[in-house]
Amino acid sequence: MRVTAILAAGGRGTRMGAPVPKQMLLLGNRPILQHSFDTLQAVGEVMDVVVVLPAELASDPPPFLKSPTKPVRIVQGGATRHESVANAFALLDLRPEDRVMIHDAARPLASLTLFERLIDASRHTEAAIAALQAIDSVKQAAPGSGQPFRLITTTLPRDTIYLAQTPQIFSYGALADGVKLGRSSPGATDEAALVEQAGYRVSLVDGEPGNIKITTEHDVRVAEALLSRSGPGARERFMMPRIGVGYDLHRLEPGRKLILGGVEIPNTTGLIGHSDADVLCHALTDAILGAASQGDIGRHFPDTDATWKDADSIHLLSSAVAIVRAAGFTIVNLDAVVIAELPKLAPYIDAIRRRVAAAVGIEPGAVSVKGKTNEKVDALGRNEAIAVHAVALLGLER
Repeated sequence: MRVTAILAAGGRGTRMGAPVPKQMLLLGNRPILQHSFDTLQAVGEVMDVVVVLPAELASDPPPFLKSPTKPVRIVQGGATRHESVANAFALLDLRPEDRVMIHDAARPLASLTLFERLIDASRHTEAAIAALQAIDSVKQAAPGSGQPFRLITTTLPRDTIYLAQTPQIFSYGALADGVKLGRSSPGATDEAALVEQAGYRVSLVDGEPGNIKITTEHDVRVAEALLSRSGPGARERFMMPRIGVGYDLHRLEPGRKLILGGVEIPNTTGLIGHSDADVLCHALTDAILGAASQGDIGRHFPDTDATWKDADSIHLLSSAVAIVRAAGFTIVNLDAVVIAELPKLAPYIDAIRRRVAAAVGIEPGAVSVKGKTNEKVDALGRNEAIAVHAVALLGLER
């Protein structure tokens, strides 16, 4: 079962009254759109992402969409939500049993666990949505009549009332029918309603109270509070530093490319490995994952998996960043020592720092890379291998 995600961010959020589309407003230290995008990138079973953007952003996507860890396609949104989703859906060519997950970028606090629970539910049903059961008494009112009040017509049993959220997930076949139906049902508020009308059963997965939809400036303030809320001493924990250490070594042999920090360096020998053997990216990846207690590179990208054969390690590094960001961390700075007898790295250090910084989403000034020799001692000194020691400083964001 393949899972493709559609990230709906095609609106402009006019009710917000902001000078930029609301999805680009900062929440914490990242745009609202990036929060949602990073979480989707960290969902292991999501293979690729289609991001729906308004015209001005679709023509010049923000940088965090340009160096993804998974394939990303950008599509321009339509006049309505349904048109935007339909534009994204038109790019897909999947099997009927494959799954399409739709998430509103304006819900940036949905947890990684919620996405995973929804995917699990979709193994047993054609469609599933995240939803919260109503906890207040639910009243149905008569249509408005110009009076300053409305009359109750009935009280609904709240144990049967659920408030829909995203993410929502559908089989490709079910969503195809829903999208087709939507062309003649412009009043549908979400894809689940269309899929229901098309005759499919839609199951409910418990949503999250913190998975709020940002529509107004007040919602932004609530989201900021939720980001930093952890009980007593929340502000101190929000800023709590976490340090991770990484190490890697690869042997050199003729005929291989030498790639360090995503930069190809001219040399007579290159590093051996299952991926492109970028020893610097591997050490940095382990340092980042370690700081957030998220395992190591072998756990997430095992060399027994053909998926990572000859993989670009700069993308593995970006993927590690998405994983720790989804867990609530932000990257503060990186420091690495590359131990290599040859080649001399000084001419390439600045390019490496810029490449790593772009992949991680921080400024080049927060990335330090130093080249050292091993004074001709052991395999490193005999120019038979290159090793890297790395340190990552992360901040606990929530």
